[in-house]
Amino acid sequence: MKKNVFELSTQQLKEIAEALQREVEKGLERPNCQIKCLPTYISPKAPQEKDKAVVLDLGGTNYRVATVDFSEKKAAIHPQNGWKKDLSVMKTEGFTQDDLFKELADPILEIKREDEMPIGYCFSYAAESMTDGDGVLLHWTKGVNINEMIGKPVGKPLLEYLNEKSPKVPFTGIKVINDTVASLFAGYEGEKFDAYIGLIVGTGTNMATFIHSEKIGKLNEADKNFGAMPINLESGNFCPPHLTSIDNTVDALSDSRGKQRFEKAISGMYLGEILKAVFPLEEFEKKFDAERLTSMISYPDIYKEDHVQVANQIYVRSAKLVAASLAGLVKVLIAHNPKVKKVCLTAEGSLFWSSVRFGRNYKDMCMEELQNLLNEFGYPDVRVYVEPVENANLIGTAIAAIS
Repeated sequence: MKKNVFELSTQQLKEIAEALQREVEKGLERPNCQIKCLPTYISPKAPQEKDKAVVLDLGGTNYRVATVDFSEKKAAIHPQNGWKKDLSVMKTEGFTQDDLFKELADPILEIKREDEMPIGYCFSYAAESMTDGDGVLLHWTKGVNINEMIGKPVGKPLLEYLNEKSPKVPFTGIKVINDTVASLFAGYEGEKFDAYIGLIVGTGTNMATFIHSEKIGKLNEADKNFGAMPINLESGNFCPPHLTSIDNTVDALSDSRGKQRFEKAISGMYLGEILKAVFPLEEFEKKFDAERLTSMISYPDIYKEDHVQVANQIYVRSAKLVAASLAGLVKVLIAHNPKVKKVCLTAEGSLFWSSVRFGRNYKDMCMEELQNLLNEFGYPDVRVYVEPVENANLIGTAIAAIS
């Protein structure tokens, strides 16, 4: 493949950033927009010494359960990275809510608890936050499709199920947040930074940030005094300019045509599908995700040269598209508050933190391009600092549970 159809000029990346900025502002003004900008009615509070929570983290493929306590001011996670379980079974046809609850409950009920405690539920799918901290499922992504759960609360039925199975030491409540909001909470350090962003680039992609309630036109008047409100953008559904005919093919072959266009261009679940679409007459493994793609770049000698070349082009484009989306969101934050200079980015996801043996790592490419775009937009004094927080999803979700 001689011509790199995935190459994006600085001008094109600027146009993508500006398009995202416009769509975010639309999403803050009214419901049912391309970028939904879903408010979360939880203000993160500083953990106290006796605070404890059980945390559930349901991602695109994996599921984790842990207890988190803040007895030594710093979050202690038990076990260290949580009990991990492959839940790709939830993508199978005919999988029901009862099936899901049973899968979720098995490791939770194994936890030996003497005290009642709340649950924090990191739910990595589009859900509209409710004022009681629950969330209503809007739609599934990442190949999951349990229709009976759409339009209904996510947390309360699970809480009732768990307390029915474990009545002696009940769970006291449940807070449902998106994984980007969990990352946002995990990195939050008050006035140390002028603004905060939570980012996921793994199986799927999304962003979250704090927006002052006065700037959110679609809020009820009663909620306009909330203050800095966590906003789950659901930015994976952004439809950026400058996608290719290859992206159109991947979208047409997906089970969610016309939706999640940005996610389909950059996230781990789809990078392999993009490569397959470039070489439609050649055979690839059925499961060809970002991990396989980065392996191809790292070990080029065992793959076809043109496959490796295109894999690298897809990888680089993904990082630059993420940079453009971050630049667009930073422009929103600056438009709302021109004093924004220091932005904290808490990033989660295997693709964002991926590395390759030959070529530059994803994070480095992304952050360099982001600074280049901010310079181009006339913000050379604005800096975005990547704050690596181990187990950010678990810690941020625990903060939500106790808040």
